[in-house]
Amino acid sequence: MEHNVSERQHMPTLDAMQRRSNWSEVAIGYTAEMAKLEASRCLECKNKPCVGGCPVGIDIPSFIGRIKAGDIDGAGEIIKETNFLPAICGRVCPQEVQCEQYCIRGIKGEPVAIGHLERFVADHMSEPVSTESQKKSGKKIAVIGSGPAGLTCAGTLAKLGHEVTVFEALHSSGGVLVYGIPEFRLPKAIVAKEIDELKKLGVSIELNSVIGRVKLVEELFSEGYSAVFVATGAGLPTFMNIDGEEAVGVYSANEYLTRVNLMKAYDSSYATPIIEGDTVAVVGGGNVAMDAARCAKRLGAATVYIIYRRSEEEMPARLEEVIHAKEEGIIFKTLCNPTKILQDDSGKVVGVECVNMRLGEADESGRRSPIVIDASEHQIDTDIVIMAIGTSPNPLISATTPELQVNRRSCIIADEETFRTTMEGVWAGGDAVTGSATVILAMGAGRTAAYDIDKYLSERSE
Repeated sequence: MEHNVSERQHMPTLDAMQRRSNWSEVAIGYTAEMAKLEASRCLECKNKPCVGGCPVGIDIPSFIGRIKAGDIDGAGEIIKETNFLPAICGRVCPQEVQCEQYCIRGIKGEPVAIGHLERFVADHMSEPVSTESQKKSGKKIAVIGSGPAGLTCAGTLAKLGHEVTVFEALHSSGGVLVYGIPEFRLPKAIVAKEIDELKKLGVSIELNSVIGRVKLVEELFSEGYSAVFVATGAGLPTFMNIDGEEAVGVYSANEYLTRVNLMKAYDSSYATPIIEGDTVAVVGGGNVAMDAARCAKRLGAATVYIIYRRSEEEMPARLEEVIHAKEEGIIFKTLCNPTKILQDDSGKVVGVECVNMRLGEADESGRRSPIVIDASEHQIDTDIVIMAIGTSPNPLISATTPELQVNRRSCIIADEETFRTTMEGVWAGGDAVTGSATVILAMGAGRTAAYDIDKYLSERSE
């Protein structure tokens, strides 16, 4: 029977009732047959509109063409020309608003599942033989932070022949990939494997190195580094500043997910301190809120709420994450906003006082503004409240580096084309510049900055 190319091959997943009590990866991945069928849907457009939607510029039609031909290793080589972390991107990138948004196949039906195909290639290609660049520039470059932006910048610079050292504040490399994204969405073994590939390129990673404390940015130059790339992410949590946020049982999503993921609270063999309530309320509507809620369910919470002040249509979370959360029994309380966290005499959370909202006119973000409905106060009983309403850049680097200018949101100011900062010899990219954004946008910044650093160093040595 001939396959109908208008039908997209949807990603197989674990059964919802099964997965809500374990930490196995939810998305199982394509079979070889599914990948080939999905690849056959690509029209191989000559002007390649999908490539324009990819922040790192992967030659998408070419790698899909190699899948059609059964050459998985060839597809992998094409992807890795511009993307050092394909197994990660294939899992967590919002392809639906990037490359897939521009897919011509999507005009009449569903776009080609580019992200699923990228993941398939990354998972099934032969082990690459990564070697250090034969061209040695003799230049040392420091990268601060080992998240997506830092790793991409480091890998690109290493391939260009530079000696790169990544300084990571935590005891494990990967940044938000290891502390923020749960095991069931992005297994840590996959992150470790892709970082190992960068090490084979010659990238050195120094853990437990908090730049701004153990040494300042300006000291890196005195140690022989010719350039510095700041990729410290956005790990400073945001709170609502409402009564009761100091209560026992109130977490920022950043702390909660760090305890679960990096500190392995999900693994019973680790004695990670974390409050495991019977009822959990997560405030927010983004991917981080979905991650926190789904983690809470897996840690044993009988009831988990998502409290979001707008409607479901305005939620910034990926549709896939919303669907998975609902399948796992997460209860959505939309058009609802907390005004106070309630606590008992011992200071422990016992509930959240909320008001109902309605949507007014669109705000600066293009989403309709939420407006309080009078006399709509009500209480939601809960043991734990997790605030997942955003993060901002860690201020340590900017506070200890006066030459680096920041904007009113504490984001480092960097040129949009080159990612050069206001300090000579210093570049910055990723969430430290944009505020909390996506993995692939951070990677795009790291790649662009790396090429500009290479250009800068070449010009100075002429």
